[in-house]
Amino acid sequence: MASKPFSKSFLAFYRFARRRLGNPASQLHHRRGTSGIPTTCPNIIERRPLSSSQDDDHFQNQVLILDVEGGLLRSPCIFPYFMLVAIEAGFFLRGLILLCLYPFLCCLPQEVQSKVMVMVCFFGLAEEKVARVARATLPKHFLEDVGREGLEAVRGFKRVVGFSRTIPRVMVEAFLKEYVGLEMVVGREVKMVGGRYVGVLEMESEAMLGMANLEGAEMIGFGSSSSYFGNDYHHQLFTRCKFEIYLVTPEQKRKWSPLPRDQYPKPLIFHDGRLAFRPTPQATLAMFMWLPFAIFLTVLRTLIFLSLPYSLSIPIENATGITTRVINSPLTTTDQAISEALVQPNPHGRLYVCNHRTLLDPIYISTILNKQALAVTYSVSRLSELLSPIRTVRLTRNREEDRRRMEQSLQKGDLVVCPEGTTCREPYLLRFSPLFVELVDEVYPVALVSWSGMFYGTSTGKSKYLDPFYFFMNPHPAYVIEFMDKMPTSVVTNGRRWESYEVANLVQDEIGRVLEFKPTMLTRKDKYMMLAGNEGVVDAK
Repeated sequence: MASKPFSKSFLAFYRFARRRLGNPASQLHHRRGTSGIPTTCPNIIERRPLSSSQDDDHFQNQVLILDVEGGLLRSPCIFPYFMLVAIEAGFFLRGLILLCLYPFLCCLPQEVQSKVMVMVCFFGLAEEKVARVARATLPKHFLEDVGREGLEAVRGFKRVVGFSRTIPRVMVEAFLKEYVGLEMVVGREVKMVGGRYVGVLEMESEAMLGMANLEGAEMIGFGSSSSYFGNDYHHQLFTRCKFEIYLVTPEQKRKWSPLPRDQYPKPLIFHDGRLAFRPTPQATLAMFMWLPFAIFLTVLRTLIFLSLPYSLSIPIENATGITTRVINSPLTTTDQAISEALVQPNPHGRLYVCNHRTLLDPIYISTILNKQALAVTYSVSRLSELLSPIRTVRLTRNREEDRRRMEQSLQKGDLVVCPEGTTCREPYLLRFSPLFVELVDEVYPVALVSWSGMFYGTSTGKSKYLDPFYFFMNPHPAYVIEFMDKMPTSVVTNGRRWESYEVANLVQDEIGRVLEFKPTMLTRKDKYMMLAGNEGVVDAK
């Protein structure tokens, strides 16, 4: 009886060694179908599909079976995507466990690696948490790993079906359908019980059931030679490709170039998640080594902002690693218009209009002005308001009430407004709400840019109150604040007075020109509906 487990293990090892060391060509030409009858061998071409004028009609009438890991992504390492699920859907402890297992994973076959990472990352997680990470966080990292050559091959086909060998379908489907435009995605499923994942992958044969809808279609395969000759799953799927299979070698893939941002199939405007870097094993190890220092540094930087005078806080913050650059500071500028505005009496405060990068935007502007300015907030937690070193004015969804509150605030002093209503991480500007145009005769635009190398200081989840702390946890966060010339809110051309929304769009365009950001008509609601599935109303606690 004891010999049976040994014989089974030996047989499994023999099959594995034969697949790895056997002649790939002999495997290809002597493969048989499930009925025992030899299958028709497709033509193996060691390059990617090249779309030319004479091939356009040929490719347009066929279905491309795309191996996502082998034919689209540049890196063969899938560890970063599982780490993102572990940290963003779980927490740092789950990510630390996965990192500790990495040396052990390197000694295992790829199939076993995937099963172990799925168990660590998915076990106990709710379905909606994983779905949100797949929709809001993973697409950014997938896009940064897409090879330009691979995407060019995909664009030559009208119908593309993607299949994922090692990454579960739930992780990659939203990206492939939303950003690449694939018709269907086939991949391994993760079992669930009661709406929570148990961390076990379904059988490979069950993932093939989705291909039944393509029966009768002419199919072409596209993947990598290393995975094709070393994975039975490829053979099961590519047996449906009767004509051609295009395979790229590892040497060819190493020459692939990253996909430029301006060539993304769909602009990446919104994304979520705390990690601002690709969590490779080495980068993740550096992050966990930095965390103890980050917590101490965050407390120190927060205390400096809350307790010290404005004139001292910026220099001391710079000594702790925060870079702050001010362009056209109102206190030192030689611009005549701004200088005169500083000395002339004003019946009410000035209205500073800025784009929105983090919750710290109004605080930085107030610090540079060296005075207490009020900040307009919308749907911000009570904890953030309590910790704010400047006074805040909470807005409602009622236009008249918001107008009244802002007018009262301007009677007390300067007011900082972020008309976008929410933050945007990428070089885009959301639509400016025109209410600020109706309050004063002139506004003072401010262009802001912030950088975070390790953690994002913005989020759409329930932990928004931690946003400033995550920004301070970065080793070297940076802020650039540029004060622009004041702009009138009353514009008349050809005898016609501009509407308030037209003036707001003009201010948006000017800030976008200075920052080289692209203005959009997207709103706060659009962002939260895409990333969080709600309208962005945060519980005020």
